Amino acid sequence: MTATGDNLESRLRHHVEYLAGAIGERNVFRPRALAAAADYVEAAWRNLGYAVERQWYETKGVRCANLEAVRPGAPDQPALLIGAHYDSVQGSPGANDNGSGVAALLELSRLFADVTPERTVRFVAFVNEEPPFFMTPQQGSMVYASAARARGDDIALMVSLETIGCYSHEPGSQRYPPLFGLFYPGRGHFVSFVSDFRSRRAMRRAARAFRRHSGFPLEHIATFRLIPGVSWSDHWCFWRQGYRAFMVTDTAFYRYPYYHSRQDTPEKLAYEDFSRMTEGLFHCFAALAGADVAKAVARRQ
Repeated sequence: MTATGDNLESRLRHHVEYLAGAIGERNVFRPRALAAAADYVEAAWRNLGYAVERQWYETKGVRCANLEAVRPGAPDQPALLIGAHYDSVQGSPGANDNGSGVAALLELSRLFADVTPERTVRFVAFVNEEPPFFMTPQQGSMVYASAARARGDDIALMVSLETIGCYSHEPGSQRYPPLFGLFYPGRGHFVSFVSDFRSRRAMRRAARAFRRHSGFPLEHIATFRLIPGVSWSDHWCFWRQGYRAFMVTDTAFYRYPYYHSRQDTPEKLAYEDFSRMTEGLFHCFAALAGADVAKAVARRQ
């Protein structure tokens, strides 16, 4: 049922190359590019058979939208929400930040199309994560999370896919805030799950599920929100609305030398490792959603 490594790798590469290559820098200051990215995500989901909802709002005089596709589960079960922002910072084509997150989001939704989860899984592509909207009411994920809280949506866990395509075996390729390097590897060849203390149990449950189903290296931490980088993605907005959430990341600027620069281009990503990690995320999220992957494999054979 799951994609072969080669197929998944090529699809991830295609998504990143289209978003960061064919489209390039995409934000409200380049509204046509931002709209093209949204259209690309919507078309990918519709081709997989998903209905796509757009949550429209206007900022800086530009009409923009969060996009959502849903794999339904039992209505009495709280949902799992997996999200990634599709805009890029001004001046950057945004291959890793966050073409990688969107690519994984699309491929996870492709894999979930073949399974039946007990828990509803929401896939959301957020707009306007980058400055000047970050940590403001105009951040796309804040618009979404605020509306979800106002409706009383039961979301068990939100996971933010943020800058997840850089991996390196080189010594010293991984940096940290002060003291963290005493406890974590010096080589940047792992993916990280990062949560605040309130979301610690949910994040650790996800980490155990990932390790059960994947040999890809994983590190995880629950820590203070004020540490630089810990709150720097869409999960922050869900924390603010009282939901449990964590971030999946390659640690961004602590590892990736092209973070928020013009050099954040598609050829910089480590696609083989990115593919292995994404497949591990699928099995992790399938376990959290109560989806029987083995049954889906049997049906297809």
